[in-house]
Amino acid sequence: METLFETNLSLPLIQQGKVRDIYDIDENRMLIVTTDRLSAFDVVFDDGIAQKGAVLTEVANFWFEKTHHILPNHLTHEPLSSVLNPEEAKLVAGRAVIVKKLKPLAVEAIVRGYIIGSGWKDYQQTGSICGIPLPDNLQLAEKLPEVLYTPSSKAAVGEHDENIDFNETVKLLGTDLAQQVKQASLALYQYAADFALERGIIIADTKFEFGLDENNTLTLMDEVLTPDSSRFWSAKDYVVGTSPKSFDKQIVRDYLETLDWDKAPPAPTLPQHIIEKTAAQYQQVQHLLTD
Repeated sequence: METLFETNLSLPLIQQGKVRDIYDIDENRMLIVTTDRLSAFDVVFDDGIAQKGAVLTEVANFWFEKTHHILPNHLTHEPLSSVLNPEEAKLVAGRAVIVKKLKPLAVEAIVRGYIIGSGWKDYQQTGSICGIPLPDNLQLAEKLPEVLYTPSSKAAVGEHDENIDFNETVKLLGTDLAQQVKQASLALYQYAADFALERGIIIADTKFEFGLDENNTLTLMDEVLTPDSSRFWSAKDYVVGTSPKSFDKQIVRDYLETLDWDKAPPAPTLPQHIIEKTAAQYQQVQHLLTD
């Protein structure tokens, strides 16, 4: 399968992110292309994952549609042919969307339903996650007593996001908007977690990004509930106390943790079997959720 690592379209390029190429259309719209680039620990790798961008786009669009009753999102549903020539439209078909321009909020809304990853490390050291105290004797991958909202600041490409507490989001956004973001994030997670569990998937944690439209309405943007922005576990294989079988790029993270690498550029080269296994996992979660 071919890998689309980067694009060079006739529209003006606004930004090349870790995974997405963003192009300008006009004052109200832009084009987001999800490439097959791989980012882990906020570092972009030279190795791409074949068809990853198409999987992420389909899964995100699926969730945007499913969660529209909770919060509006940035999709316009316009065809690519309205802004791209036929050759370009074919190149990015299935991995590009035309979206509304929003005023992005400077907060990543992270929601955790289970204790894993950096949350587990934090808990082992402090007995809490991001300053939120938790009961003693929780085990790895255990379901948390209640879903946690643990926001972070949004970092530039190549820099690490930083955990912040809710009070810090109030300073950044104002009380009302900070509360809206928290409540929307928890509602989106709970709805998605219930839906996914019926299909054999546990959503351990995820992150959401939001913006404001021209009427200052809170709007869901970027990506939503994809294998890049979430930890998806196989419910049938789930055992408390062990790192569960994953449908996301945790395969890559786990491999990287075995290396003597400082999680700063340049990224190490990934073995082919890790790349292929990751691609298969992305496609499996796509089928489980959307078929």
